[in-house]
Amino acid sequence: MASVLVVEDDQFVRSALIRHLSEASHTVRSVGTALEALREVAHFRFDVVILDLGLPDLDGGEALKMLRSITDVPVIIATARDDESEIVRLLNDGADDYLTKPFSVEHLSARMAAVLRRSRAAGAEAPPPGVIRVGGLAIDPLRRTAELDGAGLDLTRREFDLLAFLAGRPGVVVARKELLAEVWQQSYGDDQTIDVHLSWLRRKLGETAARPRYLHTLRGVGVKLQPPADAPAPAAATEPPA
Repeated sequence: MASVLVVEDDQFVRSALIRHLSEASHTVRSVGTALEALREVAHFRFDVVILDLGLPDLDGGEALKMLRSITDVPVIIATARDDESEIVRLLNDGADDYLTKPFSVEHLSARMAAVLRRSRAAGAEAPPPGVIRVGGLAIDPLRRTAELDGAGLDLTRREFDLLAFLAGRPGVVVARKELLAEVWQQSYGDDQTIDVHLSWLRRKLGETAARPRYLHTLRGVGVKLQPPADAPAPAAATEPPA
C-alpha cells in the first residue's frame, strides 16, 4: 500500500478521497493549500501526491513547479479543468498523470496503481549507488547521508541532492542549466534558487564563496566540486555500499 498526500481545498471532495484511499489501506495525509503541501513533502515521505489545481493560495500549476523543486514524488493532477494545452503543459512541467473531475474512485485507483508501478520499476532498475568520496567528504546516496572529515552533515533534501550530483562529477564544471534539469527536474528556472542552495551548502561545509574549499563557482559558466588543495585524497573514489 502507498503513502498518499491529498492536496484539495474542497472539503467534500477531500473527505471522499480520504475515505476511499483509507478503505483501500493506503496511508493518507491531506491539506487544503499549496503552502501546506510544500511543508508536508519537505517533512514526510510520500509515494504519490494527488494535486488539485484550484487552490486558494496558489495555482496548482505553480504549486507543481515548486513541488518539483524539492521532490521527485509522483504527482497526479486532479482538477475540473480539461483544456488540452494546459494538460500538455502540466505534464511537461513534471506531472505524472492527469485526471479530470468528476472521476470515479475506480479510475483514480487504476491511475495510482499505474503511476506507482512505473515509479517502483524505475527505482528497481537503478543499481545501488556506492559511497562517493571527494577529499574529506563521504556521501552515501543509498542512505542519503553525508559526512565531512568524519562529522555528519545536516542537509536538507535539496542540499543533499545538489552535493551528491556535484560530488559524482569531481572537478567537472556543471552548467546551471544542467543543475536545474538534473537536481531540480526543471527545464528552466531562476538562478537565484541555485545560488541560495549553494550558499546554504557552503555554510555547512565551513566555507564561503570568497574563500571556497570544495565548491567553486565560475561566473557565467557553472559550478564544480573538487577536493581542497590540502585534502589527502586528490580524486574521488566510489566504494560499494555496505
